[in-house]
Amino acid sequence: MTATALANQLLAELRAESDPVNVAGQLRFGIRPKTEMLGASMVRLRGMAKLHRRNQELALALWEHPIHEAQILAALTADPKQFTPELADAWITKFDSWDVCDQTCINVFRETDFALAKVREWAPREPEFERRTAFALMATLALKRKKEPHQTFLDFLPLIAQTADDERNFVKKAVNWALRQIGKRQSETCLAAALDLAEELTTRESKSARWIGRDAFRELAQR
Repeated sequence: MTATALANQLLAELRAESDPVNVAGQLRFGIRPKTEMLGASMVRLRGMAKLHRRNQELALALWEHPIHEAQILAALTADPKQFTPELADAWITKFDSWDVCDQTCINVFRETDFALAKVREWAPREPEFERRTAFALMATLALKRKKEPHQTFLDFLPLIAQTADDERNFVKKAVNWALRQIGKRQSETCLAAALDLAEELTTRESKSARWIGRDAFRELAQR
């Protein structure tokens, strides 16, 4: 079976199971893509993807469908070793929901050898979900790359400081996530630096920066 045929088959299964109640629940949870939504749960999508792991041709075929679940399945089935920087750049321009963004960072981008460079490249971008991707990826790398030098993440703190005034919901939440994850690394230096930045953010005029600072400080101060 070709990748295109397999993608069509998987999406036909999901369409047959389409659940308006689940769609409504996802909308309440802030998942509001412009693409069609079928209401499939992450449990269902992970179970389906488990049978097709690291199938890059399938992932690319799925990505061509303007269906929310197709994009998530693409992230779950993609092969990071076959991802290029150019392909990553193309995908993020299509992100229009936080869950597709985050699942792609967690399952694909963090395992590429260009992930750290893309954090810096994408952080200044203006579109909300492209900028979110930079900080969701930063958070994911801080959590998952245990052997990465702590200095790598300390060097990201100025990006957080520069972006903390962005009032857009999905940006500020990702910036907050990144700050908290850097502070949670097994490093007293990272914790102290994250706390210092969080405290500084609480003194700013912007509501976004103050919220990020208060929330991060409250969590990190308990460590």
